[in-house]
Amino acid sequence: MPPFDLAEGDPFGPHNLPYGVFSLPGSDERTVGVRLGDHVLDAGAAARALGSPHAGLLAAPTLNPLLAAGRTVWTQVRRELTEWVTSPSHRATVEPLFRPLSAVTLHLPFEVADYVDFYSSEHHARNVGAIFRPDTADTLLPNWKHLPIGYHGRSGTVVVSGTDVVRPSGQRKAPADPAPVFGPSVRLDIEAEVGFVVGVPSPQGSTVAMGDFREHVFGLCLLNDWSARDLQAWEYVPLGPFLAKSFATSVSAWITPLEALDDARVAPPARTHALLPYLDDAAAEPAGYDLRISVALNGHTVSEPPFATMYWTAAQQLAHLTVNGASLRTGDLYGSGTVSGPEPDQRGSLLELTWNGRDPLELPDGKRTFLEDGDVVTLSAWAPGPDGVPVGLGEVSGRVIPE
Repeated sequence: MPPFDLAEGDPFGPHNLPYGVFSLPGSDERTVGVRLGDHVLDAGAAARALGSPHAGLLAAPTLNPLLAAGRTVWTQVRRELTEWVTSPSHRATVEPLFRPLSAVTLHLPFEVADYVDFYSSEHHARNVGAIFRPDTADTLLPNWKHLPIGYHGRSGTVVVSGTDVVRPSGQRKAPADPAPVFGPSVRLDIEAEVGFVVGVPSPQGSTVAMGDFREHVFGLCLLNDWSARDLQAWEYVPLGPFLAKSFATSVSAWITPLEALDDARVAPPARTHALLPYLDDAAAEPAGYDLRISVALNGHTVSEPPFATMYWTAAQQLAHLTVNGASLRTGDLYGSGTVSGPEPDQRGSLLELTWNGRDPLELPDGKRTFLEDGDVVTLSAWAPGPDGVPVGLGEVSGRVIPE
């Protein structure tokens, strides 16, 4: 179908327009693309053809120059793109610059500077606490309701959707084992998350307030933070996860700008503890997002985590990330942490879905506790959009292969 002939209610219509980076067959040249339905627009070529002052940003091989340009430019570019794909006067110029998605190669859309992962779903945290600390009166740790818990990961192992994930090896030791052994992880897991992409940097020694979230964060994407639970159980005391998390983090090829999600903004869950001023959002504009995520294992849906239930918002996470004076860099990526809801079929990890392997999932191709070689995990999502039309998020998929 021609790129402009979209089905009614297409989640990747002109109301969405996520950004990615693509190349054509036989070419190593990468350029910014914007998705419309099942096609991608060569945004740089369109900008040059239509005399846009932003042609240089859109012709870059990564999104980083656009990310660094700031919110005023983000708004201007989005307004231009919307006009180019909706105005009949531009159709003759723009239509030849579309390519079918099936005919291009999608790449990691931005150069990742730093990567941070949070732990911000109360349902997930309580589930994990119940699994590993079943005899405690409160399965939340004492600090959890006072600050967004997080850790620093490895930016160099962030990969684009479709990249195979090699089963990691490391040390593991079950409680009854006399000594640790080395070998491939036998409890490989997923974490269904949302990633937030920083555009505008901040100087070291400064802080970013919650109210400045939209001045610094360009957009979001789906994120799968693969996890080796057996490696993690042995190594994480006292400094937290290391090899169990650093081998791969998968992100979507499409970054959805925050402006496309204005209709999906919602208030976060009610706060049960008084927050320190830099995190207090009682009088702030709604900073949660109503994202409906689906997790599929080998094409079979196993969970539908609701992002609206996340206790800590992305604005609070950014404020906490910088409150000690840590700087932001263009291309910083931070993950929401595993998204889990209150129901058993809303859990965002196999650790929770199988209750640490006690309750295997019944799938068409057999039972699963944790991931087997050849398994393919796919996260997809949508959000409420203008006039009831959903906003689609680009999926993130990865296949487990043996080392």
